[in-house]
Amino acid sequence: MTSELARALTQYVDKQGGGEGLLATPIDGLVLFRATGSALPTHTIYRPCLCVVVQGAKQVTSGHTALDYDELQCLIVSIDLPAFGRVTRGSVEKPYLAIALEFDVQVMRTVMEELENPPRPSEGVGPAIFVNTMSAPLTDCMLRLIRLLDVPQAVPVLFPAIMREICFWLLTGESGSEVCKLALPDSHTRRIADAIYLLRDNFTRAIRVQELAGAARMSVSSFHEHFKALTSMTPLQYQKQLRLLEARRLLLSGGISVSGAAYRVGYESASQFSREYSRMFGGAPRLDVAASRSGSAGGHGDVAVA
Repeated sequence: MTSELARALTQYVDKQGGGEGLLATPIDGLVLFRATGSALPTHTIYRPCLCVVVQGAKQVTSGHTALDYDELQCLIVSIDLPAFGRVTRGSVEKPYLAIALEFDVQVMRTVMEELENPPRPSEGVGPAIFVNTMSAPLTDCMLRLIRLLDVPQAVPVLFPAIMREICFWLLTGESGSEVCKLALPDSHTRRIADAIYLLRDNFTRAIRVQELAGAARMSVSSFHEHFKALTSMTPLQYQKQLRLLEARRLLLSGGISVSGAAYRVGYESASQFSREYSRMFGGAPRLDVAASRSGSAGGHGDVAVA
């Protein structure tokens, strides 16, 4: 089935004009990706999503967690996470091919409520990003999803059923005890997600940990513990990455200076901004932006990147 999925994905990308990089589709939250070689890290924010490697291999790093996954393995992300990923195996003869599908939390919750024996959440709090093996039924869902793209009028009719099926196989699969935390309204994962929404909406201002803990309905000490367990970062480190990602987006869009971007995202010191930008992106702001525009580095902003 691996070759069949790779063939279907390749045929669809070729029909859309071929090329490399991200390809949006008529289905909201579904993007495809093709690369014919290894690539420099792409910095982005991963939404709660399922990222499937159809061919080749990739590494994704979030905080201090680095994950490698390859053919018919998938990355599952349960909360918004700043991360960077790079293709580690892909060639002209055998390109890297991948699919990213954002989760519909409401559909996940509905499916879980209908299960006769719903999964029980695992004890403790684990990382909000992990690698899973694709089962045959889940792989078949992805194949039908790609084939569905050739019949646009069928998408609104059939896609909801495929999404429900994907949620079913994930919830009843080997990682169901982790996936279900995404759907449980009062799980620690959902509580931390509420704090992250607050942080993302206010990342340009100094925000107190007490305010974030309140949004998560936790004590400050419990919030710190669970936030770091899920994201591999402190809230301050998370906010810093949000600021730097937005600043990079502003610089790439043009019409703003380095100091202007720094102040726009909440920095009070342009020199501190430049130091932290260089540490995150591997080069000073002007050099990084020039390299990105020439196509030698990647950055896709706020989207799921397979």
